[in-house]
Amino acid sequence: MFARIIDDLKDSTSRALQLTSLAGVMALALFIATSFLCAAGFVYMLQRYGLIEACLSGAGAFLVVTLIVAACYMARSRQVKKARVGETRKSAVQSALADPMVVAAGLQMIRAIGVKKLIPIIAVGGLALGFLASRNHSSDEAPAE
Repeated sequence: MFARIIDDLKDSTSRALQLTSLAGVMALALFIATSFLCAAGFVYMLQRYGLIEACLSGAGAFLVVTLIVAACYMARSRQVKKARVGETRKSAVQSALADPMVVAAGLQMIRAIGVKKLIPIIAVGGLALGFLASRNHSSDEAPAE
């Protein structure tokens, strides 16, 4: 039984290592290809326009690439931050409802007040929760840009 689990773990680790090494080789090859393309563009600009213009055009091209990557990074970090806030809200409510002390306090409240008196209070609370949920649902939707 344990031998099968260990073999599966070895196989998955081996596959992950192979894929990681292939991704590393691919990244290195892409870097080298990009370097040669940049060198070729620099030499072309140097022969056609001169040294200063070639250097400025190379710097401008890398500046544009940097700005695009920075914009993508900022957009992705905002998405991750929104997802974390949503998960935090959900986990806080779930952990509060799963807490044995909260459940015990709720049972004691039901015993103290009585079920017949609690039904109208629960109904009003359900209505308030429904209104709150519908209001939050409409504010979560972002307008299309």
